[in-house]
Amino acid sequence: MAEENTQHAHTTAVGSPPERFTVEPVALELGRRFVGAGFEVSLVGGPVRDLFLGRRSPDLDFTTNASPDETLAVIKGWADAHWEIGREFGTIGLRKDGFQLEVTTYRAEAYDPESRKPVVAFGSSLTGDLKRRDFSMNAMALRLPTLELVDPFEGLSDLHAGILRTPGAPEDSFSDDPLRMMRAARFASQLKVDVAPEVRAAMAAMAERLTIVSAERIREELVKLINGAAPRAGIDLLVESGIADVVLPEVSALRLEVDEHHRHKDVYQHSLTVLEQAVALESGPDGPVPSPDFVLRFAALLHDIGKPATRRFEPGGGVSFRHHDVVGSKLVKKRMRELRFDNETIKAVARLVELHMRFYGYGDAGWTDSAVRRYVTDAGPLLERLHRLTRSDVTTRNQRKAERLAFAYDDLEHRIAELAEREELAAIRPDLDGQQIMSVLGIRPGPLVGRAYKFLLEERMENGPVTEHEASAKLLEWWAAQPEFEAGAPTETGVDE
Repeated sequence: MAEENTQHAHTTAVGSPPERFTVEPVALELGRRFVGAGFEVSLVGGPVRDLFLGRRSPDLDFTTNASPDETLAVIKGWADAHWEIGREFGTIGLRKDGFQLEVTTYRAEAYDPESRKPVVAFGSSLTGDLKRRDFSMNAMALRLPTLELVDPFEGLSDLHAGILRTPGAPEDSFSDDPLRMMRAARFASQLKVDVAPEVRAAMAAMAERLTIVSAERIREELVKLINGAAPRAGIDLLVESGIADVVLPEVSALRLEVDEHHRHKDVYQHSLTVLEQAVALESGPDGPVPSPDFVLRFAALLHDIGKPATRRFEPGGGVSFRHHDVVGSKLVKKRMRELRFDNETIKAVARLVELHMRFYGYGDAGWTDSAVRRYVTDAGPLLERLHRLTRSDVTTRNQRKAERLAFAYDDLEHRIAELAEREELAAIRPDLDGQQIMSVLGIRPGPLVGRAYKFLLEERMENGPVTEHEASAKLLEWWAAQPEFEAGAPTETGVDE
């Protein structure tokens, strides 16, 4: 958009320095249309907050005293497209000049304490509408087209101070919409703000209210939290407030009681550190694991959730967590299904958790080429994420041990690269396909072909690629030892031809 069509404004708040921001022309034009039709309209919520943070919002939210029907009349012939999905809540959506806009009638909203759905009542004033919003920094508005700042709850001051408060009593806000407690943790992650003590106290007292919120809404907030700039802060808030007990209890359970002899590290703090280190290892926008990567981050957070169920104190004074990777993978699947994640994401996170211990032992005993092939094949498209998860899992303060593990993983990655130059590690297949197997053995399609295919895949893993002639010879040798061969059954049906 041309710079000359963009309006700049200055505004001040009590105790705050001047702020200079740029408002999109489409917002100003919308404001002129509403005012020209005799209505009020204001840019509101997150887009206003983002203006003061120097961030550009592609989606713009507006509030007005116009009814949905009146809003439709104002935008008719001006919007590129519009939709009425949120009409019962007073919201009309539209698209203009590449922007998504939502215009909502002033609301005074209350929730039935036992219901997941809001009870909507339209309001009559901008201040009343702002009071029902989640947090004070989101309860600011810019009247359009004059750009007058309306900030009755000192949201700008809170934004400068980096503190998250509610416009009214937090208990009232969270009773109206319990998901706002999750949103508080999300903002702690995304905006790196502190949560006011009274807000923390209300979250702790009302955590159980989240049980009436749908799993889908909780999942969306959790994804935004994990993908934020400081996910550790958000997770910590969920755990300390008790909200994690409701929405992510496996993470709360990581706070294992450390035995008096300190025979194992704090699993919860270790997991948060692994999460932070995984975030730091994400690549740039053009790299193999662009930031933010939810799958890597969530796997880092959950990689040890199998430990509480597998902890054993050994006779010699040690502690073990045998098979916590496998147990953890199953727990990941269960929790993510309950949160209504899609199957592909569930499978990816669970697989990383299952594989995160696979590397250990490499530095001590070394691996054959076959073991390296299996590592790459088992990881499949998750290999780059597995590299980062495995490296992130090293949180020891023993510098020598950390350097030894880093050197061992460097060596493993080097061997993977060397083998990849000689073989197609990313897509290892047997040296004969199904049609060739049937031709060599003279059999029809069926389970026996699958067994033969598996045998050749194992051979490929163990010994690397061979010629078609060599693979056929191995296959015939295997076939001669099979009961079907000894029984004289050349076809899957057992019928001679």
